[in-house]
Amino acid sequence: MAAPRKIGELNVFRAFRSKNYTLYFTGRAVSQFGTWMQRTAVLWFVYSMTNSAFLSGVTIFAEQFPSFLFSMFGGIAADRYDRFKIIKITQIASMIQSGLLAVLMMTRHAAIWQVLALSVLLGIINAFDVPARQAMLHDIVAEQSDLSNAISLTTATACLAQLLGPPAAGFIYKSFGPAVCFWINAASFGGVLVSILLMNLPPYRPSATRKKVIKELAEGFSYVRRTPAIGLTILLAAIASLVVLPYNTVLPVFAKVVFHGDSSTFGYITGFVGVGAVIGTIYLASRKPEAHLRRILFFTSVILCVGLILFAMTKNFSLAMFFAVLTGFGGITEFAVCNILVQSESAPDMRGRAIGILLMAFFGMAPLGSLLVGAISQHIGAPYTVLGEGIIGVAVILAFAKYLLRPQNRRILQ
Repeated sequence: MAAPRKIGELNVFRAFRSKNYTLYFTGRAVSQFGTWMQRTAVLWFVYSMTNSAFLSGVTIFAEQFPSFLFSMFGGIAADRYDRFKIIKITQIASMIQSGLLAVLMMTRHAAIWQVLALSVLLGIINAFDVPARQAMLHDIVAEQSDLSNAISLTTATACLAQLLGPPAAGFIYKSFGPAVCFWINAASFGGVLVSILLMNLPPYRPSATRKKVIKELAEGFSYVRRTPAIGLTILLAAIASLVVLPYNTVLPVFAKVVFHGDSSTFGYITGFVGVGAVIGTIYLASRKPEAHLRRILFFTSVILCVGLILFAMTKNFSLAMFFAVLTGFGGITEFAVCNILVQSESAPDMRGRAIGILLMAFFGMAPLGSLLVGAISQHIGAPYTVLGEGIIGVAVILAFAKYLLRPQNRRILQ
């Protein structure tokens, strides 16, 4: 029996040994497809109505910044309360938000401020949904040795959706209008609800002690500060989210101005980024357990920045799509590795809060970066803006090289 188990541990899909995880994965795959359709439709609607790269940045800011403000509270909720109930509530709330967007579009009187307001609502919902989902993975995998594989495969659901969702959204938006994209997303949240209902879950056991929220917040930040392996990873994620990852803010500009296309062109660009993301998650899922994660983080971050530089410098659409694949590969592996490191190295009673702080880093810096990128591109153009992001990103990752390339600590679960 020992040999098959060893082979299973090295299998790309070893986390599927858990029935609960298989159900979770399936539900998330359906939901993420709808999510990427909605994101593409919202961003293209705002840009097509305004022709403003800055307002495209505001759109991303409106969804992500509330997640920055509330994700730490979402982390506390994930440590305090039944994570499965939290997810049920957030999925129903997300379904309502998408339905409201669809109704607005069907009336043909949707105003930009209404779309932005609903994006803010979605950001608040995600602040409580994402920490609960991430922390819940520990409860549903068959064996803790499968955790990093489960995180990689879960990230792959978003990547596959990023590959398929935007092109589908571009086609549906052009053929039937944006309302259909939002109705599809509203229906997709049912996938997660059904998957949770079918799971065989252990009974929820509330924590014996409850502290004040402010004290728990302080404990979370103090824990991250005292744990450099987690703190430096989150710091790198925050800087990358501010200066590198907001390149997607100006992708509509590349589609319309640089490549002289429409919503379908925008969908193709985002889709090829998704191709790279899928490749990245498959690579992470198939890595050996003893692989040096921080070294992987270093080299894939370099690939991300080089991909951005080359994407910004070419006007050939086919060649640009190859560089978009590189960008997607580097971007998703950077996020996924940071996520794996924080989850696997956090103490169980601090995991929700550590994840919440990581999400604050991503969701807090990314919307500010989107505003910055959108404003700068108004003055110097999208290609020069993305070129600058890539160059700055290379400088940042070189500054972290000593931390990322040092010999790994074998005691850390990787």
